[in-house]
Amino acid sequence: MASVSTYLNFSRNTEEAFNFYRSVFGGDFFGNGIMRFGDIPSPPDGPHLAEADNNLVMHVELRILGVHSLMGTDAPESMGFKLQMGNNNYINLQPDTREETDQLFGKLSSGGKVTQELQEMFWGDYFGSCTDKFGVQWMFNCGEKK
Repeated sequence: MASVSTYLNFSRNTEEAFNFYRSVFGGDFFGNGIMRFGDIPSPPDGPHLAEADNNLVMHVELRILGVHSLMGTDAPESMGFKLQMGNNNYINLQPDTREETDQLFGKLSSGGKVTQELQEMFWGDYFGSCTDKFGVQWMFNCGEKK
């Protein structure tokens, strides 16, 4: 079955971010839970992982709202990554009810920034957006009518 997921890269706080998202959406980390960089074999031809990066998150997956997977990783420079945070990525949530929309919006915007308050839009849906405390941008679009 085809699916869509969102993959997020963080500097060194993926575990903190995903524990926060798990507190918002509930559920457990999928599969083997949190996989660490220290658990993967070192390639014979390098680059070799810095000792300080062994406990960083190599992969984590959290299924949210029943059908979407939110995945993430730390991007350690010792492995050749150069993380640049951008403003061109949103995760769009389409909850079934306004009540659920309000709850998720309140939790995800807490400690972050509301970029558009939830409100009735010209296309007839209940819409808003925010950036959470980790810099991830979220849009909410609920089709439930008052």
